[in-house]
Formats: sequence, structure tokens, C-alpha cells
Amino acid sequence: MTIPERIGVLGGGLIGMSWAALFLAHGRDVTIVDSRVDAKAEMARFLGEAWGHLQALGLAEGSSPGNYVVTPDLEMLEQADYVQENLPDRLAVKQEVLARLETVIGADVPIASSTSSLKASDIQANTRHPERIFVAHPMNPPHLVPMVELVAGQSTALEVMDKAEAFYRALGREVVRVKKEVTGHLMNRLTSALYREAVHLVASGIADVEDIDKAVACGPGLRWSLMGPHMLYHLGGGAGGYRAYLDHLGPTQEARWKELGESPLDEATKARLVEGVDTALAGESVEELAKRRDAALVALLSLKKSHGF
Repeated sequence: MTIPERIGVLGGGLIGMSWAALFLAHGRDVTIVDSRVDAKAEMARFLGEAWGHLQALGLAEGSSPGNYVVTPDLEMLEQADYVQENLPDRLAVKQEVLARLETVIGADVPIASSTSSLKASDIQANTRHPERIFVAHPMNPPHLVPMVELVAGQSTALEVMDKAEAFYRALGREVVRVKKEVTGHLMNRLTSALYREAVHLVASGIADVEDIDKAVACGPGLRWSLMGPHMLYHLGGGAGGYRAYLDHLGPTQEARWKELGESPLDEATKARLVEGVDTALAGESVEELAKRRDAALVALLSLKKSHGF
């Protein structure tokens, strides 16, 4: 199966730039379509920082990025043999732009949507070639976080999914195929479950934003970076494994499930959450925090690799 070489990145925001950096690191020619006047300068700045991280992880094939173009012209994707779509997560926007894209690219060119919540079946509705449209959702930033979840729509062809999986694996990604379409796919449903309780804990006055984030990052988050919940609870069962855990501590899980809360994101709650984040940041900018995160991700990924995770 031929691995795509000329990649179109449709939408050059944070996710689009990160995808582009990953594609470039693996020697692909990349065309980024973005209508913002500062898109070209943003991409240059982003690559300036991302390239060092990619080199540290052994992903960058050269000392500098290869061939890429940033343009507002959708027609420039005419020669693309794969498109990674990163448009705003609004169905009408995606459908409108994809309708135009299909007049430009070949009929067999896969279109992978980075959508965080929308279903592939909805995105591919009313398209000329729905069989080539599917979800390929990353975790931000995709040039560093290796997880990609693939979700087929009702009309997606199996061979397209096979080609996509082979492509992302060639880029060093960990790939999961979600078996059924559902809003939010797999990763965001898991993170949303935790976030719902985190918001409830703040809204109920049980804990503040800073302590909740500290509890996650310094507690279960450390273990989650190595293993998922099922395997961790398998270890929690001792010699008896997962069965022993479920038999012994399953009832305590059920008791906690019954008390998990739900709080609306009304204006008062949003204000409380934002105030909590501002307090925890203590003046640190978003840019500075992102730099620290990315540097730590590089170190963590290297550590995991050295220990076989």
C-alpha cells in the first residue's frame, strides 16, 4: 500500500500546525491552507520551536523542515494525495469547505478529519465521495502526543481505513480504531468524564482548581501516562489480578459512581473556573506554560520508551 507523500493540511491553527510539523519531520511535502494573514508567520514560529523537540525524539529526518507552503488558496491542494482537515468543529463549516475541496482533489484522496466530537457519518453526508472521509482525531499537540483514534463513518471504505492506519503508524503514531461512532469518540469521552467531576468539585466547593489539577497530575495522572485504568486496577488486585480487584473493590467503585456530580457550565461556574486557573498560573503566560508542557512531554516520551511503555 502506497504511503502518502504530498499532504494537504486544511486549517492551520494549533492542531494544523502541529500535524504539519509531524508530516514534515517524516519528509513529506506539506501544503497548509489557511486564510489568516498571519498564518505563514505563525507556522514559521511554531516550527522553530517544534523542530528541536522532534529531533530530540528521533522523529525529524533532517536538520530543518522540508518543503512546505502556507496559502489561502484551496486550489493549491490539487496535487495532494492525503488531506488532514482541521477546520472549526462546526458541521456546517466542514461540509461547506469539503464540498469545495472535492472539486479540487482526486476522487481517491483520503480526507481525515481531526474533529474532536463530530461523527464521520455527519461530515460525509452529501459529499461526492463519502467513502474516503473518516475521523483521525489526535490529542494536542499531535506532533508530540502519539495517540491517533480512527473512526469510520457509515460510508467509509475499509481500504481507506487500512491506508490511514498504515500512514499514521509510519509516522510513529499509536493508532486505535474506535468500533462505533459516538460523540467525542474515545479519548474525549474519557477526558470529559474526569473533567465533569473536576468541574463539579469546584462548583460544589469541595476543592479549588489548583488542588484538583495537582491531585490529578501528581497522583493518578502519573500512572495513567504508563497504563490505562484496566491494567492499573489489574495491578491493584495483587496476586489475584483484575478479578480480585473487581470482587473486592468493585462495590466501592459503584458507590462512588452513584455520587459523581454534574454541574452546568453557567456564567458563575465559568468565572470560578477561570479565576482558579488565573490564580494557579500566578502570572505565567499561555505561551510559557505550553513551552514547559512540550519540553516535559519530550522528556516523558523518551523515559517511557526507555522503559518499554
